[in-house]
Amino acid sequence: MIELHIASKNDIPAIQDVANKTWSVTYGSILSKEQLDYMFDMMYSDKSLTQQFDEGQTFYIAYENGVPCGYVSVEKQSDEIFHLQKLYVEPQKQGTGLGKILINKIFEHAKEHSSTPEKCFVELNVNRNNKALQFYQHMGMHIDRTVDVPIGEGFFMNDYIMKKQV
Repeated sequence: MIELHIASKNDIPAIQDVANKTWSVTYGSILSKEQLDYMFDMMYSDKSLTQQFDEGQTFYIAYENGVPCGYVSVEKQSDEIFHLQKLYVEPQKQGTGLGKILINKIFEHAKEHSSTPEKCFVELNVNRNNKALQFYQHMGMHIDRTVDVPIGEGFFMNDYIMKKQV
């Protein structure tokens, strides 16, 4: 049985554990090893995750039989816009409905934390070559725009911004 728990800074090791199991599988065929390592440190170091919590990102961790197997995070950008920052499911759990549970939690979170739930949107960045693109489309999200975001060290995130009114 899957249980979702809102995370705190004490859960940083659990987030990092799932990230370690998913990161190279997700991006290994899309990004260079140098960019993979750079981005992983940029997003998953203790310092970075602590800062993400401090800046208001909300994380939910999925547990199966007490073991973390996925997570999702969201950041409120305005009363109407919530940005899904991260959604990762361990490779052996992909295709089981866990991703759907996690993204639906974010849709619910956005509606609950917006003062205008009737016109509330969830956005996310997804690499243009990420196979998860089809998952997000299946969940009702559409490509809103294309961006190339410089992230330092000469690297870019070549993404679609996807959006859904929830």
